[in-house]
Amino acid sequence: MGRELKRLRRASRRVSRRHGPDRRTGQRPSNRWREADADRNRIHHRIANLRQDALHKLTTNLAREYGTVVVEDLNVAGMLKNRRLARHIADAGFGEVRRQLAYKTVWGGGRMIVADRWFASSRTCSGCGATKAKLPLHVRVFDCDECDLVLDRDVNAARNLAKLAGDCLTGTGVAGDRGARAPKARGADRQTRATRTRRTAGTGRAGGARPRKRKEAGHRTQDTEQLSSW
Repeated sequence: MGRELKRLRRASRRVSRRHGPDRRTGQRPSNRWREADADRNRIHHRIANLRQDALHKLTTNLAREYGTVVVEDLNVAGMLKNRRLARHIADAGFGEVRRQLAYKTVWGGGRMIVADRWFASSRTCSGCGATKAKLPLHVRVFDCDECDLVLDRDVNAARNLAKLAGDCLTGTGVAGDRGARAPKARGADRQTRATRTRRTAGTGRAGGARPRKRKEAGHRTQDTEQLSSW
């Protein structure tokens, strides 16, 4: 992905050096601008395909590998305000990952649990349950103040999410249990049901439906007799 982004920057600079369209002056784009813009659009299309392919592979492997998947409801709009991490957060596609996991876990017979936005997965100790008041993003190691637990920040959060899934569910298939493998996707291991026999179309309307008989109103005959007398 990084190599394609470098190509995109070079292509964008090439487009900016050409004479492009201008609505204010009515300037038409040059042929060299059209060629450079077409190259830039191809790179944009390739980057979008690479990102979509990576997301589909990630979500498919997660849905097939684990019986239960836990995701966090993060404030992505607030995270994008960090100018140093905005591009990387946007490339991760958190919303798309959650959307794909929602239906792929159903296909595989698994479950997806969404942790609340205010669930302190990173600030809570996975050993004793003590919660820190603050834990800056640059601190990558969790050091508990109550017990002697020293653990990686992400691993500690993963353990808390697995414990949350264990509290919500009963039985096997807890997040992190590799032994709980879901069945084949989309119910492929099920037998195909027997097809229904089609109804034979009889004489009448399409589908064998019989036409209804119209009931003639009795007052019509009286009206005709009155008209004939006039």
